[in-house]
Amino acid sequence: MSTQTQAPAGSDRPGAVTATPAIEISGLTKTYGSSDTPSVNNISLSVPAGTVFGFLGPNGAGKTTTIKILAGLLAATSGKTLLNGYDVTRRRSATMQQFGAVLEGSRNVYWTLSAWQNLLYFGRLKGMRGADARDRAEELLKGLDLWERRDEKVGGYSRGMQQKVAVAAALIADPPIVLLDEPTIGLDVEATRTVMEWIRTMARDRGKTVLLTTHQMNVVEELCDRVAVIRKGEVVADLPTDQLLAQFRERDKYEVRVEGNLPELSLPSGFTARSVEGTTIISGRVSDPQQVYTLVDRLRDQHAVVQSLSQVQPDLEDVFMGLIKAPAHD
Repeated sequence: MSTQTQAPAGSDRPGAVTATPAIEISGLTKTYGSSDTPSVNNISLSVPAGTVFGFLGPNGAGKTTTIKILAGLLAATSGKTLLNGYDVTRRRSATMQQFGAVLEGSRNVYWTLSAWQNLLYFGRLKGMRGADARDRAEELLKGLDLWERRDEKVGGYSRGMQQKVAVAAALIADPPIVLLDEPTIGLDVEATRTVMEWIRTMARDRGKTVLLTTHQMNVVEELCDRVAVIRKGEVVADLPTDQLLAQFRERDKYEVRVEGNLPELSLPSGFTARSVEGTTIISGRVSDPQQVYTLVDRLRDQHAVVQSLSQVQPDLEDVFMGLIKAPAHD
């Protein structure tokens, strides 16, 4: 999904409609101190406007470093980062108006202020008028079930409540780009669903761009249009979500579910069985589909009741684990 954006100030045709990516990263590298190993190593990504973009990787892969560079909190060693066409390094003031952010492991709000005060402060910091900031703060706090406790200091909140305020602060000025680094950490199921629905609405209905990192693969699979996976500072995959899943589909792996716990079944070579809550699950790879029918015939000969037969479809967690554990190329 993509939308058109206005050309940034200083373009050849002021106000001209362009197809500028919402987020564009080119050759980005970040090395800390005297280290010989970059935290982020020459990565390039382009995110169209209106996209929910999943940016995944194990801890220490470079996700948070990349987001902090996008937010202007870290300086890149080399490379370029643009938000709606504005260079993060050269157009700092303009890029600040393009995004809101929730950063994992950081104090995204002031604990000595109340939730209400935090949202009004961040609203004014983003250039909002007082009345607009108050209306928006009320909408967000009510949506996250914090309205009744809006005047309490955030430092006294639970971890989940603090995270709710951080999310609200990122959204207060209704920015076109939202950077969310583990936004659902500490949230209960209901609050997580609320945040997920906001992400869906922001992108689908309002054309906003969301860059999302999370370890909750179900969230990514449900929300993200495209997924990039970073490992040891390098991007090892960058595809639309459905294409990424299709690429890793195991066309030669099948699963048969049999009624009852039947660990003593005689199975053809290459198949294994395990019992799960009153059902026996038999799985294995085949070189010829006829082997699956041979398996089913043998199960029937043993008076096993076959409940289902299916080709194994990977989920995003399977794909993610495969990518981060794959041997590095020389």
